Amino acid sequence: MKKKEVQNYESLVNATRKIVDRGDTSREHKLQRICELLAENVEAFDWVGFYLVDPDADRELVLGPYVGEETDHTRIPFGKGICGQAAETNETFVVQDVSKEDNYLACSVHVKAEIVVPVKKDGEFVAELDIDSHTKDSMTDDHREMLERICETVASLF
Repeated sequence: MKKKEVQNYESLVNATRKIVDRGDTSREHKLQRICELLAENVEAFDWVGFYLVDPDADRELVLGPYVGEETDHTRIPFGKGICGQAAETNETFVVQDVSKEDNYLACSVHVKAEIVVPVKKDGEFVAELDIDSHTKDSMTDDHREMLERICETVASLF
């Protein structure tokens, strides 16, 4: 990875901190702004969104703010699909070729790769950041590291 790209990722982590630290907007607005920031600045990211734990449902995620094509997957049970697996295990999932996954929930025929990063508040799973790419093998270790740092920052919103 080029040094410039790594510096850009550091600037995205810093920009996320500034968004989270703003006191004058709602959590939903901040999450929406973070989705926009990532979608606008990382070429491989074609769909960026948050799924939140639904406090009124039993082990179910509900779609939160996102940027990209509409999805039919507005509610996902823990364990179902890549998002549900991340919720179930509380671990980051990186899938470089979604066509090879048995448990993949297709959001769009264009999606070729996906990364899902948990958001944990005091060790408890509260949400996740889901990112789809239209390019196979496009999720890098640097993406993973940046997104995990962003999700650590986002946790303070919950």
